[in-house]
Amino acid sequence: MRYMLLIYGDDMASANASPEERKEGYDAYDKYTKWLAEKGWMQAGDPLASTDQATTVRVRGEETLTTDGPFAETKEQLGGYYIVECEDLDQAIEAAAECPGARYGSMEVRPIVNLEAPPA
Repeated sequence: MRYMLLIYGDDMASANASPEERKEGYDAYDKYTKWLAEKGWMQAGDPLASTDQATTVRVRGEETLTTDGPFAETKEQLGGYYIVECEDLDQAIEAAAECPGARYGSMEVRPIVNLEAPPA
């Protein structure tokens, strides 16, 4: 089953990190990504730009409304994701627990719903 591992953390802490701390973080994620690949679980993953570069889009009636940044203000923001292929939720939780993001923020583990294409 495929799962999405959503990585939440504090944008400001990341922005205020020293160059050495950033390198340590990149190295930790590189090591983690290689670990996922060695387990055969890695499907995809990417960091996201900070929330100050986000745009929220809503459509109300015929009007498209845009707002800078995310919809809600929170202490933790979505900072990246991984998609993993695991046998079960226990393996997905193991994968999330190994992520560097779990040590300073939080991880959300969500099964990906497989929708079948309608018949042609």
